Amino acid sequence: MTDVSGPPTRHVVPWRDPAFTDPAELDAELRRVFDICHGCRRCFNLCDSFPRLFDLIDASESGELDAVDSRDFAPVIEACTLCDICFLTKCPYVPPHEFDLDFPHLMLRARAADMGAGKVGAMARQIRKTDRNGKIGTAASGLANWAVAESNALTRPVMQATAGIHRDAHLPNFAKQTLVDQAAKTAPPVDATAPAAGRKAVLYATCAGNYNYTNIGLSTRAVLAKNGVETAVAYPGCCGMPQLETGDIAAVVASARTVAGDLVGWVDRGYDVIALTPSCALMLKSEWRLLAPDDENVARLAAATRDVAEYVVELARGPGIADGLSALDGGVALHLACHARAQNIGPKAAEMLALIPESDVTVVERCSGHGGAWGVEKDNFDVALKVGKPAAKKAAESGARWVASECPLAADHLVQGIERLDRDRSAQTPVAVHPIEVFARAYGIEV
Repeated sequence: MTDVSGPPTRHVVPWRDPAFTDPAELDAELRRVFDICHGCRRCFNLCDSFPRLFDLIDASESGELDAVDSRDFAPVIEACTLCDICFLTKCPYVPPHEFDLDFPHLMLRARAADMGAGKVGAMARQIRKTDRNGKIGTAASGLANWAVAESNALTRPVMQATAGIHRDAHLPNFAKQTLVDQAAKTAPPVDATAPAAGRKAVLYATCAGNYNYTNIGLSTRAVLAKNGVETAVAYPGCCGMPQLETGDIAAVVASARTVAGDLVGWVDRGYDVIALTPSCALMLKSEWRLLAPDDENVARLAAATRDVAEYVVELARGPGIADGLSALDGGVALHLACHARAQNIGPKAAEMLALIPESDVTVVERCSGHGGAWGVEKDNFDVALKVGKPAAKKAAESGARWVASECPLAADHLVQGIERLDRDRSAQTPVAVHPIEVFARAYGIEV
């Protein structure tokens, strides 16, 4: 019998092997896995993939998978957001179990087959070109932010009709200057007497942190400077997560080689690497290694990378952190982002906020439903709100002033979900923030 006592493990993704996208072999594996899922059903309440699969089987003539046409699998595949939570927290059949089940990577395989067959639409590919879109958006931020506002009755219907972006979905604003440009002009003074003095870290800005949510990077720099850590900001390009969503694995690997080749230079100069958003941290730490196992830079970068909250907690447990934290005005509903949980490092954001005196933190450990670009698309937005409703409800019931998530898109999405709940709208709508912004406020830092 196979030894199933070890922790979950993942296999290298054989995406270059012709069998990986062979229609017959892919269909056989989909049927094998779907039949196991049908007999288990532990994941019924995660994302919409599993309810769609189970409804499909239950509505079939025999009530079994053998009566389901493979052509009807498409909605199941489309609903997966590649969050990895089923693999890490629910599924009892992941490797080393002999069933060898990895549902998210099977969905990735199916999408890679669709990408190779030319089935991924042009607009789905275009809205995921984050570097190009970010450069355009920051260069004309005033116009771009006017255009993406949900209240804009002129542009948003057009975006829905042409780009497939739901007219009501919140889209992030663009910064007037990228984080890299802002960091090049000024740096916070580093406290040489702080416990962590002498350490150096480079912030991998990420596309969201560089073009949209620059306060995450500015807050991180300020907090680390107060704690004696010298920081720099680098952004050699997107990590490729948006392309992973569509199954464009070759593009992801190209991004991995570019970004890793740049960031290991910082590692060679004695810098720790901090990724500002959890999806990107997950890519650097694990996904790239499964897609480009032959790249030494990718392996070295994985070992050197930390998530933001993970790094602060590491300081607290090691040299210690600087004095000066004060209680916050208002509670925090802390959403544990799926890709933060998928890093398998524990609830580091919760541990970080627990360092704040008299902290009033309600932990929300359910999926926000957003799923990156997936959650703003016309066909998915309402589903994303439905999946995220339990998390939004818990955050709303906490009465917290702040809704914090290490994934800034998830925080914004949860606030939208709270606004749509059937509740007393006289209550103040909470503010979406990153946990490091909350931590900075506890230090009295405003950026």
